[in-house]
Amino acid sequence: MPEDHQIVGESHGEPLPTGRVGVRVRLQLSGCPSGRWSSALSANLYREFVGHAAVGHLRLDGIVQGDEIVLDGVEESEAPTLAGTIQRAVDATNKALTREAAPTANVAQEDADAIARQVNRGPETS
Repeated sequence: MPEDHQIVGESHGEPLPTGRVGVRVRLQLSGCPSGRWSSALSANLYREFVGHAAVGHLRLDGIVQGDEIVLDGVEESEAPTLAGTIQRAVDATNKALTREAAPTANVAQEDADAIARQVNRGPETS
């Protein structure tokens, strides 16, 4: 099933601890993305930022946390260009994962459900 997420609402800024550069910016997503979507977004952001000198302190690993994009190290000088950059990366991620075939499962859904039911029951007593 294709996975599609959008940025919703306004971004929120938070100061970082003394000694760190920039601020933390949180952007709300329309849902909680999978690890696959999150990794693809990071890759697309890296691609978008190639050649941008002003993003030296921006951390891009693990940027999706729950249903938010969390950017640490955003400096005032780079803030005006981030909206377009992030939106292009989100769009590219959604587009790429829509085109990409869903990964094949290692077992049938019925088998996974049967195992989960066994976990719910716990150990069998005699």
